Amino acid sequence: MSADKRLAHIVLQTTQLPAMKDWYLAVLDADLVFENPMLAFLTFDDEHHRLAIAQIPGLVERTPMTVGLAHSAYTFNTLGDLLNQYEQLTKHGIEPQAPVQHGVTTSIYYRDPDGNMVELQIDNFATADEATAYMNAEEYTTDPIGPTFDPEAMLAALRAGTPEAELITRAWAATTPQRNVLELMMS
Repeated sequence: MSADKRLAHIVLQTTQLPAMKDWYLAVLDADLVFENPMLAFLTFDDEHHRLAIAQIPGLVERTPMTVGLAHSAYTFNTLGDLLNQYEQLTKHGIEPQAPVQHGVTTSIYYRDPDGNMVELQIDNFATADEATAYMNAEEYTTDPIGPTFDPEAMLAALRAGTPEAELITRAWAATTPQRNVLELMMS
């Protein structure tokens, strides 16, 4: 595998630029680097823009069952960072669509104002080799999606001192009330 490339940015088309811009600024804790009446460029790291949003009149609304990109994903450094962002977003009325313990990642999915799915996650393994080994082991190959979890319960457990290594397991996630992941993702 070649290491001489990386994902530069994603461009979203919309008919509601202000709402989309504000949502992504909040969800990604991003900075606005350029804006005009038809474009907004955002970044959250050392890239000049990681996300562009283009205002295009006359677009047709997409549905969860539309062919195309399923979701974009953004990785946080720690479980505490991910859950703190969840808490901040909830205070601003941005509720998760589906919290899922994939095993390889701990993920919280959201829908943006246009209905695009956005995954906020942490990697549960220190290296890509460890993650790949997990993905080829029985737990993941038997169920590559994994159980849902309750982010409020996870945040409370983390703050009460439950080790992160325990919280990022499917076993811990299964102790919380379960919901149908596919139904959550497609609604």
